[in-house]
Amino acid sequence: MKSRHTLALLGTVCAFALVGAACSKSTDGAKRTGDTPAAAVETTQAGKPDADMQAVLDKLASLGGKPIETLSPTEARTQPSPAEAVKAVMADKGVAADTTVTTKDVTYPAGVGSQKARVYIPAGVAANAPVVLYIHGGGWVIADLDTYDASPRALAKATGAIVVSIEYRHAPEAKFPAAHDDSVAAWKWMLANAKSWGGDPTKAAVVGESAGGNMAVNVAIAARNDKLQAPLAVVAVYPVADSNMTTGSKVNKATAKPLSTPMLAWFFTNTLAKPGDAFDPRLNLVGADLKGLPPTTIILAEIDPLHDDGANLADKLKAAGVQTELKDYTGVTHEFFGMGSVVAKAKDAEDFAAGKLKAAFGM
Repeated sequence: MKSRHTLALLGTVCAFALVGAACSKSTDGAKRTGDTPAAAVETTQAGKPDADMQAVLDKLASLGGKPIETLSPTEARTQPSPAEAVKAVMADKGVAADTTVTTKDVTYPAGVGSQKARVYIPAGVAANAPVVLYIHGGGWVIADLDTYDASPRALAKATGAIVVSIEYRHAPEAKFPAAHDDSVAAWKWMLANAKSWGGDPTKAAVVGESAGGNMAVNVAIAARNDKLQAPLAVVAVYPVADSNMTTGSKVNKATAKPLSTPMLAWFFTNTLAKPGDAFDPRLNLVGADLKGLPPTTIILAEIDPLHDDGANLADKLKAAGVQTELKDYTGVTHEFFGMGSVVAKAKDAEDFAAGKLKAAFGM
């Protein structure tokens, strides 16, 4: 039998050589090479979206986007997003957007130059409120603060905390580890400036989705390694965490929408300066030193190629002695978090994440 390392290397070759086609299956049945116990529960068939999720997927399809993996990064950034689909569903159903959370756009000193950030302040915010760094997804290539407006807005409303959503340098213009460096710089900047927004820098946490979920964990690792103030909690929503392209969900959910395995390969192709970077522990979190990290919550979607990345990471965190909780939602896809206005399970996930943050803050 081929070793895990060999299969992982094959996965990297797949990511660089077979963009636009699903990677080959491994040969060990339903449980793919690299999967740990939590991921092994995954079924071999793609799940069916529930009615709420299907409505968003249908609306997204109607917007006429092209497959991301067939486009240039510039073209990909102009494609309709799940967030736009949600807004259209809201319009169809007469659901009004929340206006109770106010925002302020600022800039912060990133790893190189400056980047945009958006501060979300909930209505009736208490003095010395906790602060949360939020890092959006997009595979390090696409999306921005506007694309991922709903999640930080929902978290601010549900927690009463000040949420700071950050932009970061995107690939391929700025290859790995540019975005990672920016996220750590943003953590330092948020702590230094929390009081100016009425926040308490001693009560701080980090949340991220997808690529941002990866960087949220990396912020905690950097805080430990560099002896910075540590987050009181980490929430990673379907994080990129395992560079092995033959995990069960990357095979079984290869054609899922809105994220597919060929899209993952395309993101890595555009993000990495060289193939070997895929196994840098900042990207391949399942191979990182995870000891001594703060309590971590991982939220997953059933219909998502990244499902087993998060499940494998949860197992590795537990093995490292980290207080870890895994919440797995059936009938929903990648990007469901933040869709709470029209997807019931998204609202549940947002409230679950908020509850974990409030507990960490002693609220």
